Amino acid sequence: MKRFAIADAGFDIAPLRECLLAQQAGAYASFEGRVRNVNEGRPVLALTYEAYIALAEAEGEKIMAEACARFVIVEAACVHRVGRLGLGELAVWVGVSAGHRDAAFSACRWIIDEVKSRVAIWKHEHYADGEAGWLHPEPPGN
Repeated sequence: MKRFAIADAGFDIAPLRECLLAQQAGAYASFEGRVRNVNEGRPVLALTYEAYIALAEAEGEKIMAEACARFVIVEAACVHRVGRLGLGELAVWVGVSAGHRDAAFSACRWIIDEVKSRVAIWKHEHYADGEAGWLHPEPPGN
């Protein structure tokens, strides 16, 4: 199963979640990253994500394999968007199933932090004042 994907259009998380559920999974945790209307005090209108797809998917798969080895989880998956996204649109999703909640929460947090710091995806913010700027990597906690 491919655990990491780049999507160039919106996607439905329900079927992704269903793929993670199993009888041995007593817990499921997920993270949804969405486009917000402000960054560092500047009003934001939209974001454009660009990626070196082959490199991003390869590194993303490494992260997912590391998560499965590092945490006691049943399964995990992550999808990150590319292209122009408007306010409120889903930019990244992570889902983790595990026997217990601690492992699910811990793995989910670790995966999104690693994806944001290691995967070749760049964010171009479009500001309300007409300016734009590239951001990557993101500072921890964003």
